[in-house]
Amino acid sequence: MPKIKLPRKSTHIDMTAMCDVAFLLLTFFMLATKFKPEEPVQIVQPASTSTKNIPDGYMKITLDKLGRVFFDVDNKVQKEELIQRINEGKNLGLTEAEVKSFVTGSGVGVPFSQLKQYLALTPAQQTAFDKTTRGIPTDTTESFETNELAYWLDASRFIVKSVDHNTGKETQGRIVIKADGDAKYPDVSKVIGTLGHLGIFKFSFFTDLKGIPPGTALAESGAKQDAE
Repeated sequence: MPKIKLPRKSTHIDMTAMCDVAFLLLTFFMLATKFKPEEPVQIVQPASTSTKNIPDGYMKITLDKLGRVFFDVDNKVQKEELIQRINEGKNLGLTEAEVKSFVTGSGVGVPFSQLKQYLALTPAQQTAFDKTTRGIPTDTTESFETNELAYWLDASRFIVKSVDHNTGKETQGRIVIKADGDAKYPDVSKVIGTLGHLGIFKFSFFTDLKGIPPGTALAESGAKQDAE
């Protein structure tokens, strides 16, 4: 009995629709993506072997090598609530545009007496101003009048919240210090002392990751965990 040959069908697939979808998605992400604002100052972080992640929802204190202090909050909703509280408490008279400038910016490093003027500047002008600013006034006292960093922290620590990724529970936002590796000890001590005056003894440091030196107790502990 003769074999019946089935007609061969083309395996060509029309990719036009897929290309259209790909370009639509690409266009959407290009238009919808918001880039992170540039840091007010460049910091060379010290290195450590710690790999602990910091949960979203934190207050960031930036300390550069000149001893200048900057402050920021990573959650924009909480950041807006914070600047509204600062505006009312200090009677700054900020406009909606100036409030938005604070919310979308990358932190401030000016005294309250210059905050309204600073937020009225364009982003480019703020960047230029950050190069010459003296930073947020910080000292070893707990006075909100002279130690303005203490005022920022006190106003924000009950506003800023973070969510534990493991338990899903909301906790008070963590305080993170991003200090330059060349920052002087007295300047770092002022920041830590300010936290102590407010009864804050739990905080973290931003650091770069470095390898664990071989032969140390930490390296042996890590090798033991890997073996288990």
